[in-house]
Amino acid sequence: MTVRPERNQGLGRGLAALIPQRSGGLPGPVEIAVDRVRPNPDQPRRRFAEAELATLTASVREHGVLQPILVTETVDGYLLVAGERRLRAAVAAGLDRIPAVVRQLDDRSRLEIALIENLQREDLSPIEAATGFRRLIDDFGFTHEQIAERVGRARSTVANTLRLLDLASSVQTAVEDGRLTEGHARALGGLSVEHQEHVLGIVIDQDLSVRQTEELVRRLRKPRPGTLERSAEARSDPDLERVEEELRRSLGTKVSLARSRKGGRIVIEYYSDEELGRLYERLTGGTA
Repeated sequence: MTVRPERNQGLGRGLAALIPQRSGGLPGPVEIAVDRVRPNPDQPRRRFAEAELATLTASVREHGVLQPILVTETVDGYLLVAGERRLRAAVAAGLDRIPAVVRQLDDRSRLEIALIENLQREDLSPIEAATGFRRLIDDFGFTHEQIAERVGRARSTVANTLRLLDLASSVQTAVEDGRLTEGHARALGGLSVEHQEHVLGIVIDQDLSVRQTEELVRRLRKPRPGTLERSAEARSDPDLERVEEELRRSLGTKVSLARSRKGGRIVIEYYSDEELGRLYERLTGGTA
């Protein structure tokens, strides 16, 4: 089996510090039945690339599982702590048994180990890492400093990762799917949640860089002449505010409405020739 080597990367105490080590009569790896192993409910990783899993399955079918999984014993079998990809590959390869290290671990240790193993292998998406950090805080009372120590990251990095959970759900999904990088997501965090969803489409459709996304957000946040007056007018007129919001959603860009004695004006903003072309097609149904 081809297994990527564990990369230390200075990740806190590492797995060795979290797992009770073998000494004296402490048993080493044993062979256990794969059908007696239950998935880890604390597994922070939710997505498994099918191509990578297929490659690992082929390797396991030919060479077997060379690196044991980590489990803790339960009343009716075993609970997986680390090594879900290896377990899935073993099942797919038709193996009946798999090498495992059996340790007695509490809930907190199980989550810590699962987080660190995936972070060392760079298997977690930013959203999955953020969700794991949030569980350590909510379920076990960890501070940002304690998490940073466990996973070997700066406290500011932990805080920034956790902020990803404040983003619009569509932005979080785009990060998990790989359509959006963490840098893009952080840039969109400068907008309100409802506006994040509108700008997300622009960023993905036009394949904007992080720097271009930051510039777009900066322009959207920057007050324009008359903006304060218009905003005050919109706030005092729910119908005008509703129309303005619906235009923003439909066009996917910043739209401003202002009334005058004889009517008013609609200001539609764009930030590149490509976006102008997209707006032209949307408004006219033709191609510029």
